[in-house]
Order: sequence, then C-alpha cells, then structure tokens
Amino acid sequence: MALIYYVTQVQFEFGAVKLLKQECERVGITRPLVVTDPGVKAAGVLQKALDALPGMTVAVFDRTPSNPTEAAVRAAVEVYKAQGCDGLIAVGGGSAIDCAKGIAIAATHEGPLTHYATIEGGSPRITAVAAPLIAVPTTSGTGSEVARGAIIIVDDHRKLGFHSWNLVPKAAICDPELTLGLPPMLTAATGMDAIAHCMETFMSAAFNPPADGIALDGLERGWAAIERATRDGSDREARLNMMSASMQGAMAFQKGLGAVHSLSHSLGGVNPRLHHGTLNAMFLPSVVRFNAQAESVRKDRRLERMAHAMGLGSAGDIPEAIRDMNARLGLPTGLAAMGVTEAMFDDVIKGALADHCHKTNPRMATADEYRDLLAQAL
Repeated sequence: MALIYYVTQVQFEFGAVKLLKQECERVGITRPLVVTDPGVKAAGVLQKALDALPGMTVAVFDRTPSNPTEAAVRAAVEVYKAQGCDGLIAVGGGSAIDCAKGIAIAATHEGPLTHYATIEGGSPRITAVAAPLIAVPTTSGTGSEVARGAIIIVDDHRKLGFHSWNLVPKAAICDPELTLGLPPMLTAATGMDAIAHCMETFMSAAFNPPADGIALDGLERGWAAIERATRDGSDREARLNMMSASMQGAMAFQKGLGAVHSLSHSLGGVNPRLHHGTLNAMFLPSVVRFNAQAESVRKDRRLERMAHAMGLGSAGDIPEAIRDMNARLGLPTGLAAMGVTEAMFDDVIKGALADHCHKTNPRMATADEYRDLLAQAL
C-alpha cells in the first residue's frame, strides 16, 4: 500500500524569517529553544531569527556539530529542560534541523536515542508528544524542514536515521535571503545534496506519482540554478530555485532514497568529517549507471525523463554530466581526494547494507556490488 502524505505549512519568500513569531504563536510555542551552530551564529543569521522573536523568552543551543551527534542532543536537552522550553526552532542547515529533531525525541521520550532509530524498529515508538519544531533552513541541501527524518551519529558511531511523521516540523520558514552569504563550496555541496535527493527518489520504485512530479521539477530547477548560485551567491533567482529544489527533494523522498545515501550515510559514520552532500555528488554517477539496469527504471523511462529535465541529449549522458558538473563546481574529483581509502570499504559496506535507504534503491545491491560502486567513486 502506498502512503502519500503532504506535509506541513511552508512560508516561502524573501524575508519570511520575519514571520517566525507568528508561526510560534500559531503552533503554540511560547518558550523556544533555538538550535543552531557556530557558523550560523558567526554569520549573523542567528541574530536575524532572534530579532524576529520580540518579547519572547528564548534559550539558545549553538553547539550543533557539522554532523549532529547523540552527545550534542543530550547537551541540548539539558538546556531545554533547565530553561523550561516548550518547543524548538532550528536555524541552520540539515545538521541543526536534524539535531533539533533528535532533541524533540529525547526531551519527551524515555530511554536511549538508539531505541527510536529506524533500523532498530524505533519509528512507531516516536509519539505525538515529541516537542514541536519550527525549521528555518539556511542552506539549500537536505530539505529537512519538510521531512519526517533525521540523521544522527549515535554513541556507538553509527550514523542512523530516525523517521516519524511526528518529527515533521510544524512550520517551515524558507527564506532564500538567509542563503545569500553561503560560501561557494558549501553552496555547491549542499546543492548537489538537493539534486541527489531529487534524482534518487525519482528512481525509487515506490508508487507515489505526486512525489515523482515534485522531484522531477526540483531536479530541473536545481540543475539549472546550482552553477549560478555557486558562482554568484547574490543571484536571488538562483538562490530561490536552489531552496525550492532542496524543499522539493525532501517532500518527494518520502518514497525512499537509495544506494547513494546508504553509502554516504555509512561512510559519514566511518569518518564524520566528510560532508554528506559532497559524498552524494561522488556516488551519484556510478549509482545512476548501476540503476539503469533496474526493471522499474527502464520500464518507466526514468533516466530518460531525468535527462530531459537536465537538458541532456540522452539517459546515457547523465553520469558524465554529473562528473562534469562536480568539476565545474570545484568539488573533489573522487573519494580518494577526500581521504577515503580501500581500507575503509568493509566497514562502509557493512553499514550500507544495514542502512534504511538500502531497501528502497530500485536495484538491490549486494556487498560485492557496493564494493564496486565504492571503487568507481574512489
């Protein structure tokens, strides 16, 4: 049975951050904990959010790491409880939003965070008592502001997914103005994350025609805008379309993702310093080629439809077009340039086979096939 669910209230416009207090009042948050990271604070974006909350009692947790961890969730929960908070505002990229989702669980549910991980059977254990969350993205990548999931590195170093409709933010405030100062390399890496979401979920075999349409439009927007946004961060039209592509990819990936993400999640757990979006960009070419043999992809002409959205001549052009785009954006030439070695492969493959995205790839990969995909991306 196909479950098709759309999704939350989205305020999408330049200057939308000014609506933050209004959305808190609508949701019923009176004493928010604002979850962010040092970079967002240093860039002055946190202050823009705080300025939009006049008269409210606000606590701040600004120590979200680049890949959110269970330890960071615990530290933030201490602040949440000590300050008597009744809701969360995440201001930042996917890391801050995912960290806030972990806090939403841990502040309101008993037991260790791993008890609620998807691969541990934890999704049904996440109930409606989860703390309400408003998400204000400052990058155009994960789309976590409209997604039911979070990715968190737990204490045993696994990078695990947590999924529940109770984790979907009660409001998403998508203000492209907040991304105008994003550095070129972060623009490129997060942008390729958004593009990977649109491509992987479109290739997934699950039945969800609305998601397919949203993903394909998001791919067209993201592919056309990412170079412009990277080259000229003040290009407002490009920034708007990248933020839309990011949001659309996450609206669509309720279908599921695939081998790109099972590999990048696992490798990100092996080495948390690696950027998730950059890893996705490295894996996309080989996984697209691998998926070309899947019956559902061939029957529905999914690669041909993606090629059309990307302005390419044929489906066979997609892998090389992604490699060329990575090069033009200044991203690494492969995993080896990021410090990945073959010695890591066994651990990465083990994690990929256990990842929640493994089963929704249109073609199920074996351990040997994952090893080959890693070698191609090296």
